[in-house]
Amino acid sequence: MITLVLSELPAVSAEAQAQIISAPRTAAAHRALLAATPAMNAVQTGGSAARAALPRDITIAAWNVERCLFPQDTAAHLGPIAPDIVLLSEVDHGMSRTGQRHTTADMAEALGMTYAFGVEFHELGLGGETERHFCKDDANTLGWHGNAILSSVPFEKLGMLRLDEDGHWFATDSGADPGQPRLGGRMALFAVLPTEAGPLCVVSTHLESNADAPHRHAQFDQLLTALAAFAPDMPVLIGGDLNTGNHLPPNFDWRDETLFALAEAQGFSWDFTAEGTTTRPSLITPHPTRQMKLDWLAGRRLTCLDKGVLSSLDAGGRPLSDHDCVWCVARQN
Repeated sequence: MITLVLSELPAVSAEAQAQIISAPRTAAAHRALLAATPAMNAVQTGGSAARAALPRDITIAAWNVERCLFPQDTAAHLGPIAPDIVLLSEVDHGMSRTGQRHTTADMAEALGMTYAFGVEFHELGLGGETERHFCKDDANTLGWHGNAILSSVPFEKLGMLRLDEDGHWFATDSGADPGQPRLGGRMALFAVLPTEAGPLCVVSTHLESNADAPHRHAQFDQLLTALAAFAPDMPVLIGGDLNTGNHLPPNFDWRDETLFALAEAQGFSWDFTAEGTTTRPSLITPHPTRQMKLDWLAGRRLTCLDKGVLSSLDAGGRPLSDHDCVWCVARQN
């Protein structure tokens, strides 16, 4: 578990960037590069909390915002939900395709929240073919892409768990997209927050898309093991893009995943997630071949009072992401 918290993440130097690019595409090389890159081993915080403690009934949203092309509009889109906590995945920081913005910080400012951001990948390129037309610069200033937690109250404790140190998107034998070279891998952010009923732990995670059910099961098992040490005997809400059903042909059925039973055996309920698929065509993913249920909320020692799926289509019909937002209202038991 990574517990170093910084107000700024150190940029990757030109020399370090060259070493990453020239390194052999092996798991061993990836582990060494990951350990030697400071930004991959810390959590960045910023923004301002609006209050001291959360109420007993808490609204939590989880949203894969697909790079977060429009941070202010994405934040405003959450208005009808009025979340106390937002669990984000696929947020950019210093990427050309999103105008070199720190999209998490922009969303936090628009919502009046504090934030924690962790780097999932250090991107070595500009992204996939369908997103390159958004780039106005021919290089990224930082090249970071990751997960975040936005909160209306201060963080009491933060941690980050790397679910892939061997370089699933780096090593040549992993089957990853060679057109999107990157350092890093899937991860989870953990936060303990104060509430009127006592501390609450929330987790923002993103499991592997380019893998099968046993791979995601192992990642979620890592997460739950780390959670037991990070927040023992505490109410917990886990949210994010679990990529359930991905790479499981022919039906890409989320019901074929074994991570659901794994979590239930440790006291978690998936009743915090509303029915329905959570993917749609977007500006970056214009022609998906299938509709999938990838995004989930799971709670322990909490009661679900309400839940839903917020369409990512804005008032003008523009998709803000290829994922819809899942949300719930949870009460501590």
